[in-house]
Amino acid sequence: MKVDFIVAIGMLANMSSKNKIVKPKAATETPPKEGAKEGERIAKRLARAGLCSRREAERWIEAGRVKVDGKILETPACVVTAKSKIEVDDKPLGRAEPTKLWRYHKPKGLLTTNNDPEGRTTIYERLPDTLPRVLSVGRLDLNTEGLLLLTNDGELARHLELPATGWTRRYRVRVHGNVDEKALARLADGAKIEGISYGAIEAKLDTTQRGNSWLSLSLKEGKNREIRRVMEYMELQVTRLIRLSYGPFQLGELVRGDVSAVPKRILKDQLGSHAARFGMMETEGDAKAQKSPRPKKGSPRKKTRT
Repeated sequence: MKVDFIVAIGMLANMSSKNKIVKPKAATETPPKEGAKEGERIAKRLARAGLCSRREAERWIEAGRVKVDGKILETPACVVTAKSKIEVDDKPLGRAEPTKLWRYHKPKGLLTTNNDPEGRTTIYERLPDTLPRVLSVGRLDLNTEGLLLLTNDGELARHLELPATGWTRRYRVRVHGNVDEKALARLADGAKIEGISYGAIEAKLDTTQRGNSWLSLSLKEGKNREIRRVMEYMELQVTRLIRLSYGPFQLGELVRGDVSAVPKRILKDQLGSHAARFGMMETEGDAKAQKSPRPKKGSPRKKTRT
C-alpha cells in the first residue's frame, strides 16, 4: 500500500489470527443482527478514554476508585455500554476522543513516566499544553533520546507495544570499546544474559574513530534497557543511544522536544485490519486530493495552443 506521509515508511500489515470456536446452534436460535454493538470491559473503556492503560485501570478498580451506575466496582469483570454512568475518583468519565497518535522527539535526561519518587523531570512536564492526556507507546530510558510515540488511547498503546505487532525499532548507538563484528553478527540469533533471554538483534558497525564506534541496531522486542545490557555484555560502553524509528514511523527531521501529529488516514493504513478496533473506519478531517471535474457530455473542450 502506498503511503504518502513523509515520516512513514511502507505499510506493515498487522494481521492477527484468531481461533474460531464453533458452537452448535439450537434450531430456534435467532442470529444476531449484522452490525449490532455490544458492551465492552470497563478496563478497556477507561483505556480508550485515554486515562490510563488497561492494567492501570484494573489497579484503579481494585483500589475502589471506579464507580459504574453509582456503585463502586470490586472487580474488572464488568461490561459497560454507552448508557452506563462511569465515574473515576467521583468525576464523570468524559466521552472518548477519537484515537490519535503523535511522534515526539524525546530529549536526553527526561523520564518516560508520570511520577518519579526522586523528583526527576518527566516527559509529561515538557510536553506542549495543547496536547490532551497522552500515554507513551513503550518507554525510552533517562539517557535515551529520539522517537517516542504518544497516543490518547491506552488500548492502542498496548497494541503497538506487543512484539506480536511485528514492528521493528531502529536505533543508532555510539559505543566506546573494541567492537567485535563477529560477535555483533551472532546477536541475530538472540542472547541470554544473566538468565534473561533477548530476541534477535540485527547489528552493524558503521564507523570507528579513536576507540568510539557508531552502530546501527534493529530489534522487535525492546525489553527494559535491552541495548545497554547487551552492549555491556559485549564489553562496550554506550555513550549515546538514539531511536530513529518505531515501525513505519521515523524520527526524521523532527526537532528535539517537538511533537507532530500523525494524520488519521496514515495511522489507519498502518493499522490495517486492526483499524476498526479503534474506530478508524473514516478519514474525515484529513486532506483529500481534489480531482479535476470531467467535462459534461457534449460540452466544448478547451483548445490547447500549438
